[in-house]
Amino acid sequence: MAYTLEQLSTDCHAAMAEDSGKAGREKVRDFIAKACADADFVAEHFENPGQGERHVLYQDPDFDFCILAHSYNGAKGSNPHDHGPSWAIYGQAVGETMMTDWECIEKPADGNPGKVKKVRDYSLKPGDAYVYHEGDLHSPSREDDTRLIRVEGQDLAGVKRDRYEVAA
Repeated sequence: MAYTLEQLSTDCHAAMAEDSGKAGREKVRDFIAKACADADFVAEHFENPGQGERHVLYQDPDFDFCILAHSYNGAKGSNPHDHGPSWAIYGQAVGETMMTDWECIEKPADGNPGKVKKVRDYSLKPGDAYVYHEGDLHSPSREDDTRLIRVEGQDLAGVKRDRYEVAA
């Protein structure tokens, strides 16, 4: 039987009710990995013509976390970033995302971006999920079409975040 959005949101809510810290996030990560590995779940939430890159599937009324479907066509990447005051979980559903973790070596100041140095690169493949806690700097890069489930600790649409660039 397919994993449903209702089951996923109920499981994630229960995990956060038990522990809204790092341990709860790890449980949520496990549920996101389960959804990403479920072909029926992926087909239902990603194969929708006209669906935008960022689509909110669920926002929890008690804990405020959001479950999103991200659909990227073609190559795409982003600069090193964190999620401001929030945490995030990336779960790979289709395709492959190369992730880079970064270490901050200079904080952003006076409108200037912070400076970072590379820590490591790794690949997220279908069924993989990874937690980024507050302040964890990372950057995704995709060579082809990808689909992922991302959970944000709060809806980050419009939340101001610091800018970072790679140190020379």
